[in-house]
Amino acid sequence: MTSALQELTAKLVSINSTNPSLSPAAAGEQEIAAFVADWCRDRSLDVRIVDADGRPSVVAVARGTGGGRSLILNGHLDTVGVDGMDDPFLPRIDGGRMYGRGAGDMKASVAAMMVTLASARTMALRGDVVMTAVADEEAYSVGTTAVLDSGVTADAAIVTEPTNGDVLVAHKGFVWADVIARGRAAHGSRPEDGLDAITKMGAFLQGLEQLQAELDQRKGDPLLGSGSVHASVIAGGREMSSYPATCRLGVERRTVPGETARSAISELEDIAERCRRADPGFQATVDLTFERRPFSIDTGHEIVELVRAVAARTSGRRPRISGSAGWMDAALLSRRSIPTVIYGPAGGDFHGDNEWVDVASIEACAEVLTEVAKAYCA
Repeated sequence: MTSALQELTAKLVSINSTNPSLSPAAAGEQEIAAFVADWCRDRSLDVRIVDADGRPSVVAVARGTGGGRSLILNGHLDTVGVDGMDDPFLPRIDGGRMYGRGAGDMKASVAAMMVTLASARTMALRGDVVMTAVADEEAYSVGTTAVLDSGVTADAAIVTEPTNGDVLVAHKGFVWADVIARGRAAHGSRPEDGLDAITKMGAFLQGLEQLQAELDQRKGDPLLGSGSVHASVIAGGREMSSYPATCRLGVERRTVPGETARSAISELEDIAERCRRADPGFQATVDLTFERRPFSIDTGHEIVELVRAVAARTSGRRPRISGSAGWMDAALLSRRSIPTVIYGPAGGDFHGDNEWVDVASIEACAEVLTEVAKAYCA
């Protein structure tokens, strides 16, 4: 099983599935989705493709005999880009690690899910085991959204992002906003006619710095700590000899459970209002552009305790309960009233030039997923 699982992971890594939402020249998920779908069909699993504007996700099901609980195993097919990497799609084993783009994030997890599903088909379980191998998690999660909109649901779910053996029960969300400061265009030689939108934005940037200091002082979430805010992108002006009429600032606010898009936008509007009071010439608007909510599940929930117990039994140590600063599709599953926990293999340098996954942990992950499915869907 170890050799076959390692070979399957290597095959997935060898397929370029870089996300075209991040780079227009990227390959996308067509080839890898076709491979995963064919592999599952060859093992007599029920398979369908859910398309989201040319971005395919694979839904494969090991059908139960009826009357049992269903379980979703969720993982993404896409990866970030490969700039700066040598041979990113040539999987390489060194010191018990497999290197390559997507090895850890998260093709090893997809391989573990595939093997688990094939095993589940032979177990005569009463409940369905459902694999959702989805597109676009690294950008806008159109894959998981489309899969859920297509009617896929279950009694519980495991998102198989790499967790280094921990059981994750929370992750942060984020809010993106555009702040647009208004000035007045004029020739650079006529300061009496112009109003510099870029320098006006300076006061708002100082307000962001103050907001971060305030967030650092908040109690925050027990697992995730406090939220954060930063300036992501800034642009303004047309040419050197003109006063800029506008300056656009992109802001990201990372949120923890209990914080919402409304509360995050309110914080930014408060900064703008303070700028107006200090400078009547300051004019700016704050607009929400995108949001993803934070995620959490009670540590005492049955699916959390089951995953933790099985992982302890297979590894010989009781896994830690922890949270993640990064956003995951767990939040989307949870919003559809599907109790969700996060568990996956060990790895590192995700999104970096030396991304890797611990080879032994892939087998361990597959064993845990298989035993959880056997117990939960019996």
